Amino acid sequence: MNLFNIIHNMWNKASALAVTQDQKAILEKLIRGKNTPQKLVLRSSIILKSSEGTSNNTIAKELNISRPTVLLWRDRFKSKGIAGLEKDGPRPGRRPKVSSEKIKQVINATLHTKPPAATHWSTRTMAEAQGLSRMTVQRIWSSSNLKPHLTKTFKLSTDKHFVEKLTDIVGLYLNPPDKAIVLSIDEKSQIQALDRTQPILPLRPGLPEGFTHDYKRNGTTTLFSALNVLDGKVIGKCMKRHRHQEFLKFLKLIDDKYLDIDLHLIIDNYSTHKHPQVKRWLTKHPRFHFHFTPTGCSWLNLVERWLRELTCKRIRRGTFKSVVELVAAIDEYIVENNKNPKPFIWTATVEKILDKIHYCKEALGTVH
Repeated sequence: MNLFNIIHNMWNKASALAVTQDQKAILEKLIRGKNTPQKLVLRSSIILKSSEGTSNNTIAKELNISRPTVLLWRDRFKSKGIAGLEKDGPRPGRRPKVSSEKIKQVINATLHTKPPAATHWSTRTMAEAQGLSRMTVQRIWSSSNLKPHLTKTFKLSTDKHFVEKLTDIVGLYLNPPDKAIVLSIDEKSQIQALDRTQPILPLRPGLPEGFTHDYKRNGTTTLFSALNVLDGKVIGKCMKRHRHQEFLKFLKLIDDKYLDIDLHLIIDNYSTHKHPQVKRWLTKHPRFHFHFTPTGCSWLNLVERWLRELTCKRIRRGTFKSVVELVAAIDEYIVENNKNPKPFIWTATVEKILDKIHYCKEALGTVH
């Protein structure tokens, strides 16, 4: 035998891998299994062939893989058994190109500074300021849940009796009185009858409805509305003006609608609602109970939610050549609403609302 054959046999020779009968049975079952992942079938085949003393080169050639792959799974089986074949080993992954210190700088700059001649940072302005790419800044903001382009409005009430009024109104929503009706009342004043200067372009595939940016004003109206908190039905009346006289007419309309039952009215602090003539009318109608919202807290009045629906669905994109057309459209919306009313369900407790208010005041550094 020449030297080449001796070296070749030494290269191909491999010691048989120690595999118990139980392990062998499991490996064979994995290979035959219809639902076994192919990578697990391959690894099991490597171990079975290695247990028979087949050389690493031969195994690699028969299974069409590299010799280092054979050595890898032989070593993994030696150290972890069959469990070591089922999962890939941990991989280091790509090293981060941005240091943790640089990430902190981006976050601090986002939270505590503003770019020159601008109100907030964008990914591009921050990238230029920090010497990074736009996408790197985006990833840092996403991981830190920072959204400089968004704003959120809030308003803190200065009413001295805020907590008492809040508790009163939320109590009406969550625990309404027996044998009584709760009505949420408000006025939407100065609703404009707007008509576009040119005909509206109809909706078409690939093109939205189009209308001119300029318009004609054809007068205004004021809507007095009362939302029944229980069933979602609405009493509405459009009037020319927004005075205590019109408000009294609306109260009389409610009086005629709901007979012989106590009425709890949630209402804002507009001066019309506290007019002396309104107070005198209330003394003659003791079943009417006013509950005033805290100053600057229109969000506590559920009818505001309904008025937003009216604005979005019927008024904002409507065209009206006269106030008569506008009033007719509003009346039609109320009729359709009352055919299948859907009440707005109040879920926020007093405690949850106060927690949010305290959070805002802490952020502002103010004291309640």
